[in-house]
Amino acid sequence: MIKKIQTNSLIETKQLAQKIGSKIQGKTLILLNGELGAGKTSFTQGLALGLGIRKNVSSPTFTLMKNYVGRLPLNHIDAYRLEGHPQNLGFDELFDDNSVTVIEWPLYLIDDLPDACLKVNIEVGEGDCRNFEFIAFGDAHEALIKDIL
Repeated sequence: MIKKIQTNSLIETKQLAQKIGSKIQGKTLILLNGELGAGKTSFTQGLALGLGIRKNVSSPTFTLMKNYVGRLPLNHIDAYRLEGHPQNLGFDELFDDNSVTVIEWPLYLIDDLPDACLKVNIEVGEGDCRNFEFIAFGDAHEALIKDIL
């Protein structure tokens, strides 16, 4: 299932993600694709708000992963620095628990990712506009997008 939506500001982007986060009921994998500055971390910040996380969410570029506690646990991975490195980092364990895992730059972890996921492609438009393409794989992810968008 594919859905597309455009946001016109950073606030709208975070509100969209917050709405998605508020509807997530369990194990969810979100793969964020987009160029530098597209809004991947901003999207994750909104998602965290929807999960009831009040702690400041920042990019884990230099730490690879940050964990947050809310209504559901949030694992935030930035795989940007993993290009060309071995991929057996144990992230696969995260996909078996009842948490939400967001991966920025998932192309660098492609071998370790399960089939069931929500791919989010973000394209930069003019000014603060962002074009989102949501591609859902698996029943739970399809239901989430059908319910939201």
